[in-house]
Amino acid sequence: MYNLSAGSKRVLSVLALFALMAFLAVEYGKVDVKLKYYDQKLEAAKLFQKASDYLKEYRLQKGIFIDIINDPNGTALIGQDITPITTDRGYIEAKLTSTNPNFAAVVVDMLKEAGVEKNDVVAVAFTGSLPGINIAVHSAIQTLKLKPIIITSVGASNWGANDPYYTWLDMEKVLFDAGIFKNKSVAASIGGGLDRGRGLSPEGRQLLVDAIQRNKVRFVNEEYLENSIQSRIAVYDSLKKKDKIKAFINVGGGISSIGSTENVQFIPSGLSTTLPMKNFPTRGVIIRMAEKNIPIVHLLNINQLAHQYGLPISPSPLPQPGDGEIFIQKRYSVILTAVLTLFLIASISFVFYMEMKRHRLGTERIPKQGEVGTMEM
Repeated sequence: MYNLSAGSKRVLSVLALFALMAFLAVEYGKVDVKLKYYDQKLEAAKLFQKASDYLKEYRLQKGIFIDIINDPNGTALIGQDITPITTDRGYIEAKLTSTNPNFAAVVVDMLKEAGVEKNDVVAVAFTGSLPGINIAVHSAIQTLKLKPIIITSVGASNWGANDPYYTWLDMEKVLFDAGIFKNKSVAASIGGGLDRGRGLSPEGRQLLVDAIQRNKVRFVNEEYLENSIQSRIAVYDSLKKKDKIKAFINVGGGISSIGSTENVQFIPSGLSTTLPMKNFPTRGVIIRMAEKNIPIVHLLNINQLAHQYGLPISPSPLPQPGDGEIFIQKRYSVILTAVLTLFLIASISFVFYMEMKRHRLGTERIPKQGEVGTMEM
């Protein structure tokens, strides 16, 4: 049986200790690495912050009360629980999460991964449910210098833009008139059930019609949902002219985009370059765009998206533009790892070589005088 010498054991013990120290050095020697599209992400996040701050100041100048319990960061982007134009159930945690300016960076990342380039046409569907995400999309589009065609469903879920006199269309116009955003909606529908406000009172539906009229956008008001979907497609097709739509961005769960509540489970949140083709009860705009091989950016399930991209859930205080794993991540230093690995390999190889050499020298015995030939008969 081969036994290591005491010296070799000491050397190997030192090597084992060094290997442990090398592992710790690599683990704690991670470096900050800027991710792809860093500059554009940061620009979009800063634009989001600028737009959000302007809307807040605008609201304060109008003497509007900000509920610091439900809107702890004082963004003025959190609406009320129930109003006459509240169309669907919404969750305040998701609404708070959506006010993070760094969501604009998430949208930039999705659009760049979808392959869009400067001056590309993108079709956009907003609802009033997530004004923060609408601002994130506007910020990303403007940063990337895209050409959007925007249609809004004005109704909003709980805690969204559900003030009848300060809907998403009103917010968007404030930002457009201030020159912060260069684009705004070209058409709008009531939203809610059948895209015509089913479930709302007549007064609530009229308040939404009033919002569309005072913002002077085309009114999409079809008797049947299928016709509403087709009308939206017609708006996109007519305004894109000879260009090709390079992506479809949907914010929220507007019925005209989804098609039916049953379809939600088949349309993943985030970026999808393809969708599974199933027997959908109603083929909403998302599905029709996917059938044309147009990438889909579906911004729903906001907390899930935040977790996926390393953003906090309902943060307080709000992160600053540029904070989060969407911008910078801790990664292993390739140079440090390579140097330490090569040194360990060289050290182990040297010890192995010296041990083999010692073993050969120790087993080769010089015969004593008189022993030569004693085995011959």
